[in-house]
Amino acid sequence: MKYEKYLPLGSVIILKEQTAKIMITGFTVMSNEGEDKVYDYIGCLYPVGYMGNEKMVLFNHEDIGKVYCVGYSDDEDQGFKEILKEIIEESNKE
Repeated sequence: MKYEKYLPLGSVIILKEQTAKIMITGFTVMSNEGEDKVYDYIGCLYPVGYMGNEKMVLFNHEDIGKVYCVGYSDDEDQGFKEILKEIIEESNKE
């Protein structure tokens, strides 16, 4: 099944070619590894949870191999995603 970009927070996925499950904890994060790359998502290992910044995983929507669980989404979440998409489109024009 194909999912819309920007799955809700709390969604549990597995990345292509990987075995560890990841829980989505945030969106559009810039890597601090000295590169100017922005990733679609940041997540932590599931079911362990947050274990410090060095254990966080940055990834893009196209890197998702399987979605195990879609997190909670309501009107507020949908409104936020629309604003997020607009901001990203504007930043890509610059």
